[in-house]
Amino acid sequence: MTALGELAGTTTHEFNNVLMTVINYAKMGLRHKDDATRQKAFEKILAAATRASKITGTILGVAKNRKNRLEPTDLTGLVEDTLLLLEREMNKYRIAVEKIFRPVPEVMAEGNRIQQVILNLLINARQAMPDGGRLALKIDYDAESDMVDLVVRDFGCGIPKERLPRIFEPYFSTKSGPDESGKGGTGLGLALCKRVIEEHYGRIRVDSALGKGTAFTLKLPVARRTGPAC
Repeated sequence: MTALGELAGTTTHEFNNVLMTVINYAKMGLRHKDDATRQKAFEKILAAATRASKITGTILGVAKNRKNRLEPTDLTGLVEDTLLLLEREMNKYRIAVEKIFRPVPEVMAEGNRIQQVILNLLINARQAMPDGGRLALKIDYDAESDMVDLVVRDFGCGIPKERLPRIFEPYFSTKSGPDESGKGGTGLGLALCKRVIEEHYGRIRVDSALGKGTAFTLKLPVARRTGPAC
């Protein structure tokens, strides 16, 4: 419920930003009569409406995929959709996102639940860099384990070594409470992530060093499609 609440809150915030863009440029178009200004206003309104359509499409996709079963899922697409929801938030906090996405096979997953995990990890990474910074995302195929890896790496404050063994415990948090955006600090997010990944027969690992940042690695099994019986 915490993860779903954050997803709903993030989506509402993003959609409100889009609406404000539409409203402000519509007002500008009404105030100014010259063609150049009105053309600019129309272009900005169209761009904002297109973004709104992508946001609602993402949310409808989450709702549509609430099937409570594992199925072949495009992990890269889930990450891209989640980044879309957080784009303005990342810009607001001056987070530069770097992506290294290799071609990978589909994974066996419940798309909406894995997206909740991704959302949680991205928000945690953003909060670890309150003064801005670099967020590195990597997706690759691990042939040895036959799994797809997703690495979420921030270059923030890092986690003290003595706290790492407890990082996935329910109600244990390295934060004092929610930040100004109202997110984080319940101690439930990473516990949820671990449970969801394990229910997908995957693994989650954390590596961190003070002053250097934190990397979370998700490993999810590759989807194996079976053909029709001969």
